[in-house]
Amino acid sequence: MTFGSGNDFTALAAAALLIGISKGGLGGPLPTMLATLMLTQRGSVATAVALATPLLMVGDAFAMYTYWRAWDREHARALIPAGVVGVLIGLSLLRGLPDRSLRVGLGLAGLVVVGYKIFSHWRGREHYQRRGWHAPLAGLLSGISSGMLNAGGPPITSYLLLQPISPVTFMGITTLFFAVINTLKIPGSLMAGVVTVPALLWSLAFCPLVAVGVYAGRYFIARVHPELFDRIMTAILVFACLWLIVTAYL
Repeated sequence: MTFGSGNDFTALAAAALLIGISKGGLGGPLPTMLATLMLTQRGSVATAVALATPLLMVGDAFAMYTYWRAWDREHARALIPAGVVGVLIGLSLLRGLPDRSLRVGLGLAGLVVVGYKIFSHWRGREHYQRRGWHAPLAGLLSGISSGMLNAGGPPITSYLLLQPISPVTFMGITTLFFAVINTLKIPGSLMAGVVTVPALLWSLAFCPLVAVGVYAGRYFIARVHPELFDRIMTAILVFACLWLIVTAYL
């Protein structure tokens, strides 16, 4: 990605605000997914995923402060090692696959996130029986999809929603998991050659806007109906995903 135009600045600023809003409690994974989609309009999918990572890390810092030590160690130990392996696999695929395939994959991943959001209320714990391989598999899939497309939410969320844990513990585990995963993606992206140091420095310059987004999310969560916000973000994300898939073949 080459920087310098007003559109580049606008895309990064909007991505930073969206990621902050997500970390501030509005919209769940939808704003983060939309942020990555916006950045693909200014360069390759690989570069967009890498550029969003420093912004995600700043958001993770705010979340870690809020949910420090709220995680469950047993679940964290089961999820994180597999997630580390998964993010390394995801970064390898990010480097090796052609951009058209990644654009289609990113669009489909966004639609999966939307589908999960819509149908998550159908899920229940009544007939769930935990197995030892469930957590590593969820961590692996989240790591792969996060490393490739910044779309690691559905696998780990699906797993944790089936566990007898409190909402605070749920947030603590997901916060710790993605803080580790996103931290690994910076050196991994540099080593894989999908992003350059100057590009990452440009992304870092917009990190203060993540803080603005976090506080905006926390401010509006008490004033904007969450369901209305979710519906607006869902409609925008569906359109953006379909647009990304269609334009990948033009």
